[in-house]
Amino acid sequence: MIDCAVPYQAQAGEIIFREGDVGDGIYIVIDGTVEIFARSAPERFHVLSRMESGDYFGEMAIFDGGTRSASTRAVTACELAFLPVETVLELLRQSPMLSMSLVRDASLRMREFNGKFLQESLNAERVHMVERLAGAIVHDFRNPLNVIGLAADIAAEADGSPAVRRSARDRIRKQIGILNQMMQELLDFTRSVPARAILPRIWYPDFIQEILDELRPEALRRGVELVVDGSVPEVRLRFDPQRMTRVFNNLCQNAFDAMSAIADRRLTLRFTLESEWIVTEIDDTGCGIRTEHQAHIFEPFFTFGKAHGTGLGLAICDRIIRENGGKIEVFSRFGHGSTFRFRLPLLSPDDTDRFTVAEAGFDLAASHSR
Repeated sequence: MIDCAVPYQAQAGEIIFREGDVGDGIYIVIDGTVEIFARSAPERFHVLSRMESGDYFGEMAIFDGGTRSASTRAVTACELAFLPVETVLELLRQSPMLSMSLVRDASLRMREFNGKFLQESLNAERVHMVERLAGAIVHDFRNPLNVIGLAADIAAEADGSPAVRRSARDRIRKQIGILNQMMQELLDFTRSVPARAILPRIWYPDFIQEILDELRPEALRRGVELVVDGSVPEVRLRFDPQRMTRVFNNLCQNAFDAMSAIADRRLTLRFTLESEWIVTEIDDTGCGIRTEHQAHIFEPFFTFGKAHGTGLGLAICDRIIRENGGKIEVFSRFGHGSTFRFRLPLLSPDDTDRFTVAEAGFDLAASHSR
């Protein structure tokens, strides 16, 4: 077979062919080392295999006549032999055993490539996730820390008035609160979900009253009218009150931010009973969400214009609602406000205090992949 080949010399680092090139034949390694690599994303490359003396590569062009499915690079100076497609096809017609050998080797190599590529892809995805998390932390923590640093310098000035010092102290406290909120979002996002959980029965009107009592001072400070449209249904629900409080806080703080540049600032809460659910709506008169963003807002790290935040707040809301057996949705028109609508299951007559995640149809794997 080598007697029919064309000699080919490759220098160390030389690209022999690239992914997408025309598949015009097979290369046989006489001496040296060649690596086969593929791209999974822009600027992300994965080495699939290394070829040593006696190995061959590029055989997929023989079977499908298509373009190269991967790229090859000479790791060292290489002595190669090149067999054009026409030459190889003629040899295969003359030797059925050679055909079977090529098919077998190609099958084994594809299995190896698939396994290696899958592992490389998973590793790359993990690294990419860490990069996104690190990027969110560094980017979003930098602004509050800068403000704290400037305010601390002002507060430390010897000739600063008491009013200036108080203002600097308040700015520091506010930014520390923002940092604490970000840290809590990160902790919530990394919190594992138990297979089973004991959830208390919560009297929903009392729970909502506590939420309103917490929201009113912030609403007043922001110039937002806080409205409850109708009454809160007198029902008991089964959920984690601490985590559900985070849902209301996240959604309402987002609404306050969305209304910061709006003259008519109004946040409305309304509640509806359905056959098996209680539906809670949080409606604002803010700037709204662009249509192209709405399909992604519950994805981790997705942000659309907030001055600070990790991009995890709505992803955490979605996760908490799901863990408590419900579902959350958004309805918005850009420039006309947004409505976040979530439902929680009502108690059934045979409910116990023991709650199984599977009962709510919550997909644990899906939650972690969102």
